[in-house]
Amino acid sequence: MHSCLIRIGRTARLILVIASLVASSTFSGCGSGSGQSAVPPVTIPPTAVLAPAIPAPEPVLLFNGTGTTSSDVAAVEAVLGILGVGYVTADSTQLNAMTEPQLGGYKLMIVPGGNSITIGQSLTADTTSMIRGAVEQYGVHYLGLCAGAFFGGYSIYNGVDLTGGVSFDFYADEYKGIHLEPVEISLPNSGPLDVYWQDGPQLSGWGAVVAKFPDGTPAIIEGQSGKGFVILTGVHPEAPESWRGRLIFTTPVSADLAYAGTVIQAALNGTSLPHF
Repeated sequence: MHSCLIRIGRTARLILVIASLVASSTFSGCGSGSGQSAVPPVTIPPTAVLAPAIPAPEPVLLFNGTGTTSSDVAAVEAVLGILGVGYVTADSTQLNAMTEPQLGGYKLMIVPGGNSITIGQSLTADTTSMIRGAVEQYGVHYLGLCAGAFFGGYSIYNGVDLTGGVSFDFYADEYKGIHLEPVEISLPNSGPLDVYWQDGPQLSGWGAVVAKFPDGTPAIIEGQSGKGFVILTGVHPEAPESWRGRLIFTTPVSADLAYAGTVIQAALNGTSLPHF
């Protein structure tokens, strides 16, 4: 099992110097609470010259470092296997050692569920800036699941900020003392899906809404971040049967896993999903 916890505070975003130019660069918990003010994005001047991307051995980089939950890493690996999509894993040490052109050689980076605070704190500020640069400048796509969605937004806990300063809060049931449950998400062009939720975010404030929670807040969003395509999800359609336990779902696990495959393929190809 897993969950997705992080708490939000207020601080100014760290700005790093990259290649002599200023670049813009939460499972036990997924989380990232509210209370952070938006920070305007910083753009690289048009004269910036990027080093060529270094071809990657596989199209997908799956982060399995400190703060991620091994069960969710395995769940994502299972869906990638069904899809026949090749991937490479990287832990925190390996990701911290990568360069932006190395990361820029991948088509998609996936950050699964876990604890978004721990994920961010396991990486250096240079690394999160590198991820942002790889997405915005090299066109690497990004898929964040629960904690990975918190981490993909703005956070004082070394978030990547692919959202132009927008941070995310927990889905409302978190504040009712509920931390794990099936939730029925609505989709624009098909019937609802009952999916696994555990301490995940609602994703108001950025992107197009792909799926909604029962209270109408966004459960899945997508959008462009520079040259890269980003999908963030506050729920776990990739959750296997073993996670369900005694929870009662109205949707069979096969339907949820099929949708997880659809989401991963959309993220990989930079293809927009139906949205509201």
